Amino acid sequence: MLRKTIASMLVMMAAHGLSAQGTSVPGVDHSYKPMLLKLDEKGSKFIRLITWHQMWITHTANNPGTLDVNGNVQKSATDMAIRRSRFLVQAQVSPRFMIVSHWGINNQSFLNGGSAGTLGNGSSATGQGGKRPQLYVHDAWTEFAVKPVKFHLGAGLHYWNGVSRLSSQSTLNFMTLDAPIVNWYNIETTDQFARQLGVYAKGQLGRFDYRIHANKPFAFGSALSAISTPTAANVLNEHWSTGGYFNYMFWDKESNVLPFFVGSYLGAKKVFNIGAGWYSQKGATASKASTTAPVKEHTQKNLGVDVFLDMPLDRKKGTAISAYSVFYHSDYGPNYLRNIGILNLHGNTQPVSSNPDASWAGGGNAQPTLGTGNSWYTQLGYVLPKLKNGTSFMPYATFTYKNFDRIGKASGQFDLGMHYLLSGHNAKVTLQYSSRPVYKTVAGNPARNGSKGELILQTHIFL
Repeated sequence: MLRKTIASMLVMMAAHGLSAQGTSVPGVDHSYKPMLLKLDEKGSKFIRLITWHQMWITHTANNPGTLDVNGNVQKSATDMAIRRSRFLVQAQVSPRFMIVSHWGINNQSFLNGGSAGTLGNGSSATGQGGKRPQLYVHDAWTEFAVKPVKFHLGAGLHYWNGVSRLSSQSTLNFMTLDAPIVNWYNIETTDQFARQLGVYAKGQLGRFDYRIHANKPFAFGSALSAISTPTAANVLNEHWSTGGYFNYMFWDKESNVLPFFVGSYLGAKKVFNIGAGWYSQKGATASKASTTAPVKEHTQKNLGVDVFLDMPLDRKKGTAISAYSVFYHSDYGPNYLRNIGILNLHGNTQPVSSNPDASWAGGGNAQPTLGTGNSWYTQLGYVLPKLKNGTSFMPYATFTYKNFDRIGKASGQFDLGMHYLLSGHNAKVTLQYSSRPVYKTVAGNPARNGSKGELILQTHIFL
């Protein structure tokens, strides 16, 4: 079934691309023009609006033992979902003052994404499922140019993250379908979808680009007195975090007006950068070696080193190559590990007593994603020659290596995908197949139990 679905979707994309060569409409301009309201004649004062939607159709081979909404075992699931629906306003009220407001929703399916108190992921209770999700703020920050270009200060709920380029990745122009999630080291624990409240400084000194921050993370976790296991867990605390990312641009310089790093320029720029960064928060987690031992607090430390290459190969044909690789070392405390599933439909599984192969990570597409240990992520893409109507295809592949202390053995997984670029990143259709490791429970510990896959078809438009 999965092979037939993949084949049919690839045929549809290829057929559309081939047929479109002769169907372009003369005189119709599909090029991107920013929605910009100029507040003075020079354009130094302006308001810019950006909006985008990413729609997913998913077919998931569920983890073993996954239960559906009625408590029945379900081997696979298909869904239609809104991965992201966003609005962003950038207001340059003067050449030295800027306001950014960004709001929207994420991850609304037939089951998930609804308002508080309704049926949630894996719940057997009745409710409204994913209906009526509430808009929430992603970014709300102001910035002052102390020394334009070289030194800017800002404050608010912001995305000027440390650790890696991918930790501040734009969701408008992924080189792949989406992020691997290992890049967002606190996702939905002490942050609000990769944002924290704080102050930051950023700027560019020649080809050296920097961003540093001091944040007050959101309170998340258990009370310190409630910790009772040797496995580290998030605890409530009031400590500030620090972070930063430093980036050297060897070829074309990139803009840092906004915090969002571009995933791929599709040949529009010639970029080669290397970077490194960190994130740290004292007392973010805690553990207890035994029932009689004292509770021990741990400092969360995340380090990253990365390299980014994006360049045209033949400008006349429109071909380009894009490559990125990042290594993460993470320390959240002893054996800390989080299982995450993006747009996971069904989180519940059968008990081990009735199914020894039932997933240790949870149902649906949940998998070990963040934890103490090392991770390595690499992606590579190639823009094929443009068709006669200006559209093009971009095949890509990724590989993720994870070696978490809690599991003890490393795992590898991959993504294979294809973009059909109707108008660059402004309008594209993407098909991606993703693998993931599966684990069962043996004597209370995770043990590898093969792999599962997921097929995703996305339509993406931003204006």
